[in-house]
Amino acid sequence: MNQGMEISREIGSAERCPRQSVLSIRDLHVRFPTSGGTVHAAVDVSLDLANGETVALVGETGCGKSVVAGSILQLLPSYAQVEGQIIYGGRDLLSLGEKEIAKIRGREISIIFQNPSLALNPVYTIGHQVAESALLKWGTSQTKARSMADSMLSRLGLGGLESMYPFQLSGGMNQRVMIACAGVTGPKLLIADEPTKGLDQELVWEVCREIDAIKDLHFSSMLLITHDLEVARRISDHLAVMYAGEVVEMGPTRDLLELPRHPYTLSLLKSLPGQGFHPIPGNSPSTIHRPSGCPFHPRCPFVGEGCESRVPPLRTDGRRRWRCWLRC
Repeated sequence: MNQGMEISREIGSAERCPRQSVLSIRDLHVRFPTSGGTVHAAVDVSLDLANGETVALVGETGCGKSVVAGSILQLLPSYAQVEGQIIYGGRDLLSLGEKEIAKIRGREISIIFQNPSLALNPVYTIGHQVAESALLKWGTSQTKARSMADSMLSRLGLGGLESMYPFQLSGGMNQRVMIACAGVTGPKLLIADEPTKGLDQELVWEVCREIDAIKDLHFSSMLLITHDLEVARRISDHLAVMYAGEVVEMGPTRDLLELPRHPYTLSLLKSLPGQGFHPIPGNSPSTIHRPSGCPFHPRCPFVGEGCESRVPPLRTDGRRRWRCWLRC
């Protein structure tokens, strides 16, 4: 086992503390000013990620999932207006300058992007790019970094392909290269942004197994961004369901999927092929002209008095939280 992974295992063993918070997002608001008005991409988002657990952020395309992920590492455009707190290691990541956040990106928090063809550099071999990630974290020699990269690529079924370029590999193979770049750093927190998007079903489960293996190797926590509820069901401990920029329900994955409390979560489950493939009527609301009251009320089958005009309260049953006027 290489030096970097030995270090990571020692760190992971020392820091294993059940339910110890690794990341806390509090009252996150993200707005994008445009010529057509202000886009409200994230609205009052709060969630916690505990040590060693996987939280899946799910919802329809455009609901704000990737915006939340980008906020964590300050990867949003410079014109984004971001408010709230993102606490990691006792510090608010939103308050850090570029030099400070750069020390955390790729070293302590790694991200797997949804489009490896854009994230990987086409003029460098995959072995070189994974080795660069190792150098960034561990500051070891070039030889040791290449050894670490070769070991990680081999672990992910890419042994012997270190001298290949991204354009010579399939989409699924390049996704594994992205996982290798993230995994070789032994991150405390792994952000996987739609890692299975565009892959066929066999590759979906292969990528999920590989991400889980990397996570378990380093006892990392993971924030999984996905629109695929089946992927979330298989690999997450907790679910946070987003709609129109808001987290409308959050709780243990099994509890939430077996007995959803929010009408949107229920509608999302009914839209799955295995549940009869009943599409949610209507369209997602405008992020510029947001509906008053509950943002889901124009599409909700249980809409009632107060839903259109009043913001719903945050309810809890001790294990889950949801925003709805229904007393489920």
